[in-house]
Amino acid sequence: MTITRVSLFAGLSILALPALGQVTAEQLARTEIRTERVGDGLFVLFGVGGNIAASIGEQGVLIVDTQFPDLVPKYRAALAELGGDGIDFAIDTHWHYDHADGNQRLGPEGVWIVAQESSRAMMLRDKTINTVTRPLISQPAYAAAALPVATFDDNMQLHFNGETIDIVHFGPAHTAGDAAVIFRGHNAVHMGDVFISVGYPFIDADNGGDLDGMIGFLKSVLGELEPGAIVIPGHGPISDYAALERYVEMLTDVRARIAALIADGATLEQVVAAEPTAAWDADYGNPAGLIDRAYLSLSR
Repeated sequence: MTITRVSLFAGLSILALPALGQVTAEQLARTEIRTERVGDGLFVLFGVGGNIAASIGEQGVLIVDTQFPDLVPKYRAALAELGGDGIDFAIDTHWHYDHADGNQRLGPEGVWIVAQESSRAMMLRDKTINTVTRPLISQPAYAAAALPVATFDDNMQLHFNGETIDIVHFGPAHTAGDAAVIFRGHNAVHMGDVFISVGYPFIDADNGGDLDGMIGFLKSVLGELEPGAIVIPGHGPISDYAALERYVEMLTDVRARIAALIADGATLEQVVAAEPTAAWDADYGNPAGLIDRAYLSLSR
């Protein structure tokens, strides 16, 4: 494990909301935080952006993902209603703004932020995110105070609120620096956008994401869980082990179909026309982003 320390109270520069593309100040102002209990002391908070998992107990409060700075007071209040007193630790599943921008408020307030080392590296520089289905999103570098203070390569382990929490990286997947956070006492996992329950995934192939890596990452997570596990998605309702297995089945099938087309010399346009996701579209929705990013991932 690599430990990196920075000044927790360095100057903070909050991102201007227009640069975020999909979220406006008005949307954030209207957002209400909804909570759902997963088990004793473990909850999920739904707002705008990535879902937040929260462990609340005698040792304090640990959250997974931080959403947006403007929402921090709202989910602090929700945590307080659940019995939490402040936030002690925040784990970033990855560096995308809708999961990590809350760092910009939490870091300067003294919250210890943890992330995979590649995610911290990405937070150090300006980046562009191409989701294909929406305009390009610019994410400026974070100020020093918003950066993770602890990083890891493959894994690290916390003992917090009476359970073991494993934070594991199985290689590039949704991004180059994804983290699966496994709450052993609850047989539950949150892995950010490596798994979402509301459609096909986005593979950030421009910034280190990889389709084969995503499939491998998901299979590795399944191997760490017991059947019946609770799966907290990056976006969407709480899910389960069976849905995660089906997700892997879908990605494996789509990957094989696209790879075969590429092997035959198909262009992206020809792959799209061949409808390699047709068998799954009724369940997962619009495949445009997945096909485009999968093609890039498999053809480079």
